[in-house]
Amino acid sequence: MEHSVLSDIGAVWDYIVVGAGSAGAVLGRRLAEDTDARVLVLESGPTDEHVREISDPAAWAGLATSRYDYRYVYAPARHAMGQSIPIPRGRVVGGCSSTNAMLWYRGHPSDYDAWEQAGATGWNFRSVLPYFRRAEDWEGGATALRGTGGPLRITRSPDPHPIARALLAAAAECGFPVLEDGNGPDNEGASLANLNIADGERWSTSRGYLRPAMAWPNLTLLTDVQVTSLVVENGACTGVRVASGSTTRVLSATREVVLAAGAIDTPRLLLLSGIGPAAELERLGLPVRVDLPGVGMNLQDHPLLKGMNFVARAPLGPIHDQGGGAMMNWKSDPALQAPDLHAFIVQRPHASPELRARYDIPDDSFAISPGLMGSKSRGYMRLLEARHDGAVEIQPEFLAEPSDLRALASAVETVFDLAESAAFRDLVLRPASPARRLDRAGREAFVRESLSTFFHVCGTCSMGTDEMSVVDPTLRVRGVDGLRIADASVIPVIPTCNTLAPVVMVAERAADMMKEGT
Repeated sequence: MEHSVLSDIGAVWDYIVVGAGSAGAVLGRRLAEDTDARVLVLESGPTDEHVREISDPAAWAGLATSRYDYRYVYAPARHAMGQSIPIPRGRVVGGCSSTNAMLWYRGHPSDYDAWEQAGATGWNFRSVLPYFRRAEDWEGGATALRGTGGPLRITRSPDPHPIARALLAAAAECGFPVLEDGNGPDNEGASLANLNIADGERWSTSRGYLRPAMAWPNLTLLTDVQVTSLVVENGACTGVRVASGSTTRVLSATREVVLAAGAIDTPRLLLLSGIGPAAELERLGLPVRVDLPGVGMNLQDHPLLKGMNFVARAPLGPIHDQGGGAMMNWKSDPALQAPDLHAFIVQRPHASPELRARYDIPDDSFAISPGLMGSKSRGYMRLLEARHDGAVEIQPEFLAEPSDLRALASAVETVFDLAESAAFRDLVLRPASPARRLDRAGREAFVRESLSTFFHVCGTCSMGTDEMSVVDPTLRVRGVDGLRIADASVIPVIPTCNTLAPVVMVAERAADMMKEGT
């Protein structure tokens, strides 16, 4: 059942899920499935149903700063010319899976072995692979690494744009492997993109998980409602305080509350409830219920160059798929265990308004945009006001680690190699931004001025076993009974991929843990 009126629902539930986004939609479905448990999913945004901009893959870029976005912005980048970089976050049922670029990647197996090494015991690749596979309905059929029959449709383009085809040919010409599947045995090389698109429409966690379960009597979705704090009594979370317009209520959970509000709003909610670094809570005038110094720390994201643009020789034609269609992973250093650099094609100009003006990038341009998936820099988020709708400071500290700057600067050279290959000869008239190859200092300057983000923010309630960990390896919040977190905030080390697939995996496993009582 779906409601948008707070007074319409009961006061007591077995499970309360805060957030109906990429993780929350998964949790709602799985916690209600094959059980009589009463499950309530709370979403601050509106429904995603019958919204053309959401269902149409080619329209996704316009969702940023729309009514379906939280409109968060990173604090000025200290190492990137003081830029304030937007970080789109979906404020709608399905969350970022309803507003993102529809890319499905799990990264390299070593990413999850790194989680275990960081203290997330039992979260190595072998242990998490079944949850990736369970989520998938992969067009290529089931293998040891891929799943079929799951809620999320995953396809490749049936008609790749010529630029996407050119990237594969250029990669081969430059000595990189061309992969049948970027989620196959190895992810180093170029491939057509794995897309959450089916029958020409976006396939979000809302569409795949939540919508098919909305007729179940034990699952309720409440939209347009704000959770303002957790109810914490005698060391246990017993429910949530919610508001909708002038109506406020306390809703209780007899089993557990699970936070799936994302890497910004989950730590915000903990802090507003008195759970976090004692000094921060005292600064805000909030009670210190549990001193957890890691709340809001360890923020990670993937930096992206927006972008390396090339003027096309001829009109590019209509957009195919979601405006991309092909990607490539490679190593900035051959000694690395796994690829740390990534590039994807954009079938239109890909640059900030400032860069478009500075470089005079015409409309008949396209981009090969590189980014750093193996970023090392760490940042933080903190509250500036002790209100659920108050200001926050979100600082990723992009390029704070010199190795991140060096890797991105090297990616600029690789993209020029690709664009100057025979595969792109009939497509590229000339480079636009930058307008020519650069020396090392020039490349580093270009990185700083064109820096943006994949908006893969994560890590702010990290999983582990040390004093900076917010949740333990069962995703329970340390020091609070009856409360778990299952979203991007628990990721201890950012994986070398788009973060939707890892978040869905975390939610799938969290639901099993909650139902099993582990």
